[in-house]
Amino acid sequence: MRIAVQDGLFDIGEESNRFAAGLSDSGANAGAIVTFTGVVRGSDNGDMVAMEIEHYPGMTERAIRKIADEAMARWSLADVLVIHRHGRLVPGEQIMMVATASRHRLHAFEAAEFLMDYLKSRAPFWKKELLQDGAGNWVEAKDSDEEALDRWA
Repeated sequence: MRIAVQDGLFDIGEESNRFAAGLSDSGANAGAIVTFTGVVRGSDNGDMVAMEIEHYPGMTERAIRKIADEAMARWSLADVLVIHRHGRLVPGEQIMMVATASRHRLHAFEAAEFLMDYLKSRAPFWKKELLQDGAGNWVEAKDSDEEALDRWA
């Protein structure tokens, strides 16, 4: 399992290949790998120039590792990768990546969705939209994000 909270870019292909190679090297009997990469969306009216993401080092990684451990146990995963960026990101930039591996595809897909739902609504990140006029708006949790997470209870 690898959890990375970083300010720098990551290479989707390189991370996916490293994840798959780690499964081969460990002798894991995985028949499915699911990857998801999230990107920063622009605002509906086009006035957002960037997203500023803050976190508390150490606390954030521990919280993500705890939920990744839960996913590993709940879906009998062979491995998990979570990368989440912080700092100033512009629309179109990669913000996060989740990879899961399991013996069967359903488990890999469900575990990836579970992790993504958690990262979207509960991971300890604070996001501020930076607007063209210099203003900044803190992003609040959406009801739809909370509802998505509720299905895993």
